[in-house]
Amino acid sequence: MKDLTRPILPGSVIGVLGSGQLGRMFAIAARRMGYRVHTFSPETDTPTGQIADVEIRAQYDDLRAVRSFAAAVDVVTFEFENVLSETAQAAAEFAPVRPGGHILHVTQHRLREKTFLASKGLPVTPFCPVRSDVDLEAGLARFGYPAVLKTAGFGYDGKGQTRINAPEEAAPALAAAGSQEMVLESFVDFACELSVVAARGIDGDFAHWGVIENVHRHHILDLSIAPARISPAVRDEAIAIARAVLEQLEVVGVLCVEFFLTRDGRLLINELAPRPHNSGHLTFDACVTSQFEQQLRAVCGLPLGSTALLRPAAMANLLGDLWRDGSPDWSAALRYDQVKLHLYGKLEPKAGRKMGHLTAMAPTVEEAASLVRQARQALTPTP
Repeated sequence: MKDLTRPILPGSVIGVLGSGQLGRMFAIAARRMGYRVHTFSPETDTPTGQIADVEIRAQYDDLRAVRSFAAAVDVVTFEFENVLSETAQAAAEFAPVRPGGHILHVTQHRLREKTFLASKGLPVTPFCPVRSDVDLEAGLARFGYPAVLKTAGFGYDGKGQTRINAPEEAAPALAAAGSQEMVLESFVDFACELSVVAARGIDGDFAHWGVIENVHRHHILDLSIAPARISPAVRDEAIAIARAVLEQLEVVGVLCVEFFLTRDGRLLINELAPRPHNSGHLTFDACVTSQFEQQLRAVCGLPLGSTALLRPAAMANLLGDLWRDGSPDWSAALRYDQVKLHLYGKLEPKAGRKMGHLTAMAPTVEEAASLVRQARQALTPTP
């Protein structure tokens, strides 16, 4: 096992479990600061692999391959939370894993996550476990309609979620889920969705990028703007809750806390993501230190960087749907000279698949949001 106390300095090797766009932007930040990057996933020619020095192709449950991978790097981090906790444990035999495998164990399972948060007195959407039709019936009697039935494990971008609007929809929703453990949540009629992306260093130092306002479409993040258009009191409360989450979990690295802001002004934690987050992509262009560089600094035991926002900013996701009628018109979007284009190197566009994003900066959040929407619209001009 490598020394857990010494800083991991430029020239060292960072191991990334996962190989998507988050790993790609992390690898860009790491290479810029002089680190080498090894990535591990079941695929090749991946978004991260195109940037990394070494791309290892193996299944996450191939623990022999995981151990070999970890033995060749100085620290291991991950770019998505659905890596098996056993994988993180195996890697930890040879290198520090940051954030730790215990955080994966909590956050990749909705019931464990919500139970943990509730046990720490943190505000969560009302929920109950569902293991049978009796549990579901009791939960619906408690929460009323509508309510949301979710798989307990391995969900993202709205996958594994069913809204139950009436009693006759309950049995079909449970049957469609199969025999897996579920969570029933009270439906939240929210005013808006918010996120706080924050980082915690190995010494307990805390940094955050303020509160980001998010708009979803079909359960997939569509637009993020910073700073969020909320009151100072809500902003301060959201940051305080995020700090409590990172401290209670003893995070070393970056973690995003996703919130619902209810119409009566209450904050409820919806989900945690123990890694850089889609809503924080705008930090790549709009902040002194991006969430990706900060992840690197934290897991390497280096001082955290300034998170100052240079200008109000907005980020718009680019989904595979934009390729429906051929390649998007990149020149048209880039005529907006305050817009930055990020493409992830994914080989095949698919409907709903995140292929890239645009970031715009402007004097106000309203102008930034309008600008990034216009640029995205220009990619597929109306006939």
